[in-house]
Amino acid sequence: MGLTNTSTGAGVLSHCGLYIEKATLQDKVIALAGNPNVGKSTVFNALTGMNQHTGNWPGKTVVNAQGKYQYQNTNFILVDIPGTYSLMANSAEEEIARDFICFGGADAVVVVADATCLERNLNLVLQTMEITGRIVLCVNLMDEAKRKKININLTALSSKLGIPVIGTSARSGRGLNDLMDAVKELTESKPKLCPLHIKYGEKIEDAADLIESELDDVLQGQISSRWVALKLLDGDESLLHSLKTCLGFDLLKNDEIAQAVKKARLSLGEVNMPANRIRDQIVTKIVRECEDICRDTVIFGNKEYTGRDNKIDKILTSKLTGIPIMIAMLFGIFWLTIVGSNIPSNLLSTGLFSLEEPLSRFFEWLSAPDWLRGVLVDGVFRTLAWVISVMLPPMAIFFPLFTLLEDMGYLPRIAFNLDNFFRKACAHGKQSLTMCMGFGCNACGVIGCRIIDSPRERLIAILTNCFVPCNGRFPTLIAIITMFFAGALSGAFQSVISTLMLTGTIILGVAMTLLISKLLSKTILKGMPSSFHLELPPYRRPQVGKVIIRSIFDRTLFVLGRAITVAAPAGMVIWVLANIHIGDLSLLAHCAGFLDPFARFIGLDGYILMAFILGFPANEIVVPILIMSYMAAGKLTDLESLSELHTLFVNNGWTWLTAVCTILFTLLHWPCGTTFLTIKKETQSMKWALISFAIPTITGIIVCMITANTIRLLGLI
Repeated sequence: MGLTNTSTGAGVLSHCGLYIEKATLQDKVIALAGNPNVGKSTVFNALTGMNQHTGNWPGKTVVNAQGKYQYQNTNFILVDIPGTYSLMANSAEEEIARDFICFGGADAVVVVADATCLERNLNLVLQTMEITGRIVLCVNLMDEAKRKKININLTALSSKLGIPVIGTSARSGRGLNDLMDAVKELTESKPKLCPLHIKYGEKIEDAADLIESELDDVLQGQISSRWVALKLLDGDESLLHSLKTCLGFDLLKNDEIAQAVKKARLSLGEVNMPANRIRDQIVTKIVRECEDICRDTVIFGNKEYTGRDNKIDKILTSKLTGIPIMIAMLFGIFWLTIVGSNIPSNLLSTGLFSLEEPLSRFFEWLSAPDWLRGVLVDGVFRTLAWVISVMLPPMAIFFPLFTLLEDMGYLPRIAFNLDNFFRKACAHGKQSLTMCMGFGCNACGVIGCRIIDSPRERLIAILTNCFVPCNGRFPTLIAIITMFFAGALSGAFQSVISTLMLTGTIILGVAMTLLISKLLSKTILKGMPSSFHLELPPYRRPQVGKVIIRSIFDRTLFVLGRAITVAAPAGMVIWVLANIHIGDLSLLAHCAGFLDPFARFIGLDGYILMAFILGFPANEIVVPILIMSYMAAGKLTDLESLSELHTLFVNNGWTWLTAVCTILFTLLHWPCGTTFLTIKKETQSMKWALISFAIPTITGIIVCMITANTIRLLGLI
């Protein structure tokens, strides 16, 4: 048995815009479906070896991820479709999942269910069985069910449903071979399956039969005629659109089908059953069927198996204690990040900058011109060295800690606690989750906004994501806070005060996120907040080893790589501006002088504002640009200690007001280059990318202007 995680292939099947890469026509396409947070992506990762990120909160998978897997000389293409509770197509995730199952050309569908709450998960299973009979039920998290004394009779469950049922514990790999045995048998033979056929009542069944008889000749087995007939009865517009795209014509343009639908609806209207009541009756029947099946197949050894989680949730989601605990956890993560990153950051900086002299000697050996050595060594290399030494240690600490909270199941509790605030801001509760992702990298937070169904609310989340500081802004915030406000203290007290002020700054960023979201929802993005279903998953013991490895490779190195890509050309531009002179001043000094009057009006100076502008590619280089500018060094420069940096800044006119305004502008200014490009890609619009740049920029300028001039008018400085 072997695996591969590459996706290059010779053949491509296209089903209504759903592309599946196949190396050979013998490859078997397997769709992985399931409710959010049942371990579907964990099954996918365990089989394919791909680093599809998994997390203990709903809505992680928002696009179809593909991976290849070879089992017993058979090649399988696994497609991890978005997690969804239903196929009624009430959200983007449901529509994507439904369309892939219907039209994606899958040879079989594996529905992953949570063994600890099987009844709720069976809803999706029964709906999927309406579309296709080639289905395997994977009852995952059997280890958790055993721990909670929940016993599931898999044989009886298989008999009830009429499909293969396999129990697994994907995190430990148990049962996955049995799952693939069932999948292989289902795709390579014609098993004698008798999937459960739900009856929705005589009136609905008669009406569906009337339409189905006209659909058989048109659909020709491409999709279940009975299921389509039921959807035509309840007037599912999204399915009609998908069918039109895939079939190439509108079913209701067919006179026979249109007449059959009209006649069927009239017959139901005579018994007071309009389209909305048809769906209600179908949903009610499916729910009752789930209850009946579980009553005969699931035994609860401990009726209070959720007692521990409920007790914890009474504290973590309480109106009284939920928010304070959330802030305390945020404080803890930032404190560990600040304290823990100092030593490795210094070691990295020393090691990388020690390579500068050998590189310079190498260019001398090549007899390269001084300007080329300056551009590549003093410009590009020093910029990259600074970005790596400043970014890597905090990310290597922050991301694993953040991912541990995610893996434990705490992030949905944060969304629960903040949901009321976001609803008052006419935004979506899931925005709190994307906001949390922005703490590590705003670009990641923007991509995470895909979990929000409403286009309007998704756009609000994208436009406001940069109001929470990313990992690249932390070094600037920490340095200024420590120098000007915590520098008088020493030891642990200094780090505690720094962390308290940093946490307060973060809370201000969250408040600005809510305020700007409210303004957007009342102006250019008017609308009411939509409701959403947020499941609080069970608390789980995190897999510390896997969390550390995946957070480093999936997040830390990924974000660092993108920052390096953007920072390298920025280093070249910075060197050119600092080393080309007009008269006695460099281009950098001329630009700073031009900006100085406006910058001082908002509490900064020309060099500070110029450093932010040049730091657009990567926020990490703002401080070294400032040092280079004040010292007129012609290259990015590091100082031995924060006390030296403090002296340099004070000698160049900094006061505590300058420090406050720089902190505010660091928090509220435009997104970095990577985030800007990500926004353009996610919105498919340069207009919205430019608006995402303008909103925080204008906000930062206004807040700094009000702060600086209020303090001056009060005579506090």
